[in-house]
Amino acid sequence: MGIGYRIKEARENLGLTQIELGNIVGVTGSAITNYEKETSHPKEQIIYKLMEALNVDANYLFQDAVKLPEKKNDVTLSEYNMIKRYRDLDQHGQDTVSYILNQETERVKQLKQATATVVEVTDSDSQGRILQYFHSVSAGAGEVIFDDVYTERITVPDRPQYRRVAYAVKVNGHSMEPLYHDKDILLVEPACEVNVGEIGIFNVNGQAYVKKLGDGKLISLNKGYGDIPLTEESLCMGRVVNSLKS
Repeated sequence: MGIGYRIKEARENLGLTQIELGNIVGVTGSAITNYEKETSHPKEQIIYKLMEALNVDANYLFQDAVKLPEKKNDVTLSEYNMIKRYRDLDQHGQDTVSYILNQETERVKQLKQATATVVEVTDSDSQGRILQYFHSVSAGAGEVIFDDVYTERITVPDRPQYRRVAYAVKVNGHSMEPLYHDKDILLVEPACEVNVGEIGIFNVNGQAYVKKLGDGKLISLNKGYGDIPLTEESLCMGRVVNSLKS
């Protein structure tokens, strides 16, 4: 992608036609067409007018002219605008964005680094779909995040209600009885947050839990187990869709 693609992307993002952009910068619509197709290139004074009209700068227009490793320089206009907005924040705002980005990066990293595993769980009237299957999630005192995984894989029924399910974990403990029992396999769809009253997978201080979300706490269904207070660093890792028996 070159400067022509960047001009077109920025123009379309603003909802301008080639003729309208040409009128703003003082050239014909055909000239804008040629710029975008890169059959001709705008002169220096037109480039400055284009940057002003499109609300972009030279870093955006000429980013593809800089030879960087493949895909490292492929910035969309929305990403570019997010960078500009980040630069306009004060130090507190930038620190907040960095904190959230670090938390989300770590959450995704934990999911990707966990070794995929599988157990055969199918039924006779549907084709199976293979999912990542992680060692365990605590229905008790907490599990280190997806530690000590199995070496198998899991196949679950290919049903519409499971289409958004991305991975599965095995219950370890009894705190979610009578709904979920020890060694049940939970089907989980990715979610950064769940509603109060829903059951999800949560990371609290590096420990993984399956619990019902309450107001500032994680709730155990088994009254013999206490609730777990949420902290500022607590993360939701997914919503429990259903359970299967191993």
